[in-house]
Amino acid sequence: MLPVPASFIQRGGHYTRLRSSSIPLDASSWRKTLFTRSRATNLAVALGTLLCVLSLLLNAQLWLASQDADIARAANAGAVVGGYPPLSILSTLNPRLRNLDHLIVVAGHAIWHGCSPEERMHEDDWILEPIQREQKLLSTFFKHISKGAELSLSDPKSLLVFSGGQTRSTSLETEGASYLRLAHDAKLFGRDYNESAPFPRATSEQFALDSFQNVLFSIGRFHEVTGSYPSRITVVSFGAKRARFVELHSQALRWRADRFNYVGIDPADKAAAAMFQGEKQFGYAPYSKDLYGCHGELLAKRRKRNPFHRFHSYYTSSPELAGLLDYCPGHLDGGQTHIYPGALPWDSP
Repeated sequence: MLPVPASFIQRGGHYTRLRSSSIPLDASSWRKTLFTRSRATNLAVALGTLLCVLSLLLNAQLWLASQDADIARAANAGAVVGGYPPLSILSTLNPRLRNLDHLIVVAGHAIWHGCSPEERMHEDDWILEPIQREQKLLSTFFKHISKGAELSLSDPKSLLVFSGGQTRSTSLETEGASYLRLAHDAKLFGRDYNESAPFPRATSEQFALDSFQNVLFSIGRFHEVTGSYPSRITVVSFGAKRARFVELHSQALRWRADRFNYVGIDPADKAAAAMFQGEKQFGYAPYSKDLYGCHGELLAKRRKRNPFHRFHSYYTSSPELAGLLDYCPGHLDGGQTHIYPGALPWDSP
């Protein structure tokens, strides 16, 4: 049989509960009460309760200290805390660019490593694929760059992004950065702007490895520069690729058709016909079966175009895009053309 609680005393064969006013308060009485045999020793209960409270306080203190340490380490490393860049980074950005809403993307196709814009038609100043040399595309590349600058100058609420990564193993420069450098050297933004005093509404996106990433990563770059996402997009590239961008890439991004514009500029000679045929076979057709370019031959192209194993910053600078950046639908998702189902910043309210 279990003993009765220590707060009960025996009187005449019966146990009576002590009232709080009748419990003695001297030290000897307390000691006797604490060590009185009961269901659980009162001292043990008191010590257990005290240990629990102390443990709770200690663990809370350690948890708070670890959080402070993590934040301090992240801040010291320039990392992102809470999914957004810290104030130390945001304070360095131009606040006058916050009101921009039009993204202009010039998709890069080659790398210019020349020094003089007057010699931009020299093939030795470009890093080209063999087929690009055959098709004599240098003048078309420059027309893309010039058109992007023209569109940006005509719209004061636009940000021009030259997009393209470090795709060639023979160069440390990126497609996007080389296009931007050529635009400044050629004075396409006016004589007041150059590499030392750059045009403020033009930048480069330096991680894209294909046409889909040209658009998606440029949206992320727009957010890095302006702190918001664009409401309109204009893409400048080859006319042969219009259907790929307008019908497939915009669909994969769930971008409204009335807010997506495309400016196509092709070579003026017979190279254009060959380009249309090649685009149908090697561009549009693969993307029509693999909408996000993350399987088979399209994934193999990305790997080939990333010889330096670079990766982008948009997971942290544009965390709202993280799901889309990682999306690669397969059989379990409904097939490789299944549209991304998650929320996006440009979803209609």
